[in-house]
Amino acid sequence: MKADAVTLLGIFEKKMRLEVPLFQRQYVWSREHQWEALWEDIARKFIDQMEGRQDAPVHFLGAMVLDQKQTPTTHVEKRQVIDGQQRLTTLQLFVAAFRDFCTEHECLDVASELQGFVFNKGMMVDPDVEKFKVWPTQADRQQFTDVISSGSRKELEKRYPLVKRKYARSFDPRPRMVEAYLFFRDQMDELFIGTDKEAALEAERPLAERVELSFTALKSLLKVVVIDLEAGDDAQVIFETLNARGEPLLPADLLRNFIFLRAARSNEPQEKLYDKYWRKFDDPFWRDEVKQGRLLRPRSDLYIQHFLASKLTVDIPIKHLFVEYKNWINGKAPYPSVEAELSALSRQGDQFRRIVEPQRDDIIYPLVTFLDNFDIRTAYPLLLHLLEENLSDADWQEISIALESYLLRRAVCGLTTKNYNRVFLGLTRTLRKDGTSADRIYQALSDFGGDSNEWPRDEAFRASWNTGGAYQALQSGRLVHLFRRLNEKYLNTKSEAISIDSPLTVEHLMPQGWIENWPLPNGALGLTYAQLEDAAPDDAAAIATRRRNSLIHSIGNMTIVSQALNSSVSNSDWATKKPEILKSSLLPINLQLVDKEKWNEATIVDRSADLFKFALGIWPGPKPSSSEKG
Repeated sequence: MKADAVTLLGIFEKKMRLEVPLFQRQYVWSREHQWEALWEDIARKFIDQMEGRQDAPVHFLGAMVLDQKQTPTTHVEKRQVIDGQQRLTTLQLFVAAFRDFCTEHECLDVASELQGFVFNKGMMVDPDVEKFKVWPTQADRQQFTDVISSGSRKELEKRYPLVKRKYARSFDPRPRMVEAYLFFRDQMDELFIGTDKEAALEAERPLAERVELSFTALKSLLKVVVIDLEAGDDAQVIFETLNARGEPLLPADLLRNFIFLRAARSNEPQEKLYDKYWRKFDDPFWRDEVKQGRLLRPRSDLYIQHFLASKLTVDIPIKHLFVEYKNWINGKAPYPSVEAELSALSRQGDQFRRIVEPQRDDIIYPLVTFLDNFDIRTAYPLLLHLLEENLSDADWQEISIALESYLLRRAVCGLTTKNYNRVFLGLTRTLRKDGTSADRIYQALSDFGGDSNEWPRDEAFRASWNTGGAYQALQSGRLVHLFRRLNEKYLNTKSEAISIDSPLTVEHLMPQGWIENWPLPNGALGLTYAQLEDAAPDDAAAIATRRRNSLIHSIGNMTIVSQALNSSVSNSDWATKKPEILKSSLLPINLQLVDKEKWNEATIVDRSADLFKFALGIWPGPKPSSSEKG
């Protein structure tokens, strides 16, 4: 057999029909197990190309095995796919989706090019069959040809409309190939357009240019290994060998071998270097598996991922870790020796441990505990860079205020977290280029615009603070952090001794189930959700009920207590509930409730305004942007 590395588009460049034998299984790939991972690989190379990364390594998407050439009875050569038919089919669906995206957004030159990678051209005996580059098993042919031939998302959805059976809660799934096409279209819309279309139009590179660069990535940075069988090769034996299951080496294992092999070649003392710099990475701490997404990863792999991302200022998926690290060392030669390389890894390993196991007396403790509470670990590459800069405590305090304010305001306003990896890597890139300072970080965050990365100003922050959006966006653990910080504003020399190390829980002052014990301001009972649906638009009780419901989840109606109140007490009237709250917590923020004889809409609004004044001091807004200053 003969193996060759071929670009993703190179597989489909030749006039050929790749036929999946009838004895192969039907198309079974799914979003969770395959499509998302494939898209992650492709999107990464798109981004590399769009960002002009000259040293981006080629990524291999897998292998496929093709049988010997079939005796040509037509004008189109035919090969049978022995292994890799699921990947091969999915790549065709992806190319079709990219073609149609380009057509929809008038990137017609690229769309025309892509058309040549899904359809054969020229003379054919049976064009209805031979025009397709890939020919799946009989059971899959109709959906496959529909996806490839529809020419647009709209037409494909017209051919496969959503159907819901009687009494069913959700729509029936479409055929898998149709779902795959729609998945890739959704991801392309998110990558190239995003939720903020105005920002996309104002992007540094026009859409057409970004699409052309991504097309270039398909032609150069994404490859597969094509294994061509020759006479005498047993296709079944090769298929079984390729699909045998072994225990793969972890990225940290590969990196260790790579590093110490180079040490031996350069006559550096391997054992001495291992004892001095690497031995600690064999401690249980580094072997512990930590959840990342749906998978568990050894902490050592996560550390090296963040370390390398900090150095390269690009996102590094763990499955690309070894290739990216090797490419960086061989291509950039960032260290004069293996010992210097190990010294950096060891030093930053200690810094990473500071981040994930923070000590209360450490200046970074407030920031890293905030990031942990808000589950924002995409900031770790930035932190690793900052920890290398020998910043003063004053600098760290300013940086912590800026980052926490930026992230908390976005969280309160319910803004997306999807772009945070690119935000923090871009910020790290700026600091490496222009120098690191608290002022530069504050200004860079202030210059961001658009829903995907803007720093909300006071008006937007206040609007979300005073409505139920904050409760829905933050949920319990993050709200506890927010109220802990507000509580600090009430501390004085007498109250500082009060410990709040015990677990805290969020309590609604006017309960969510208020209707039974909390009459409306006019003394009438509130309406249930069913009654609200039937009420007239001008019904006074309905208007008052909706008003109250809109305030229930506002910051002004919530607090934290050291032990959750019994549900029967929690829903009681204010006269019964207030002493129970004070009994459950002596936090200064709750002692302000002592003189509140009534708890109603007016007191909620007033308290929300009072707390917001503190919030502006804790989480200040952005500075004027550089363009506004200019």
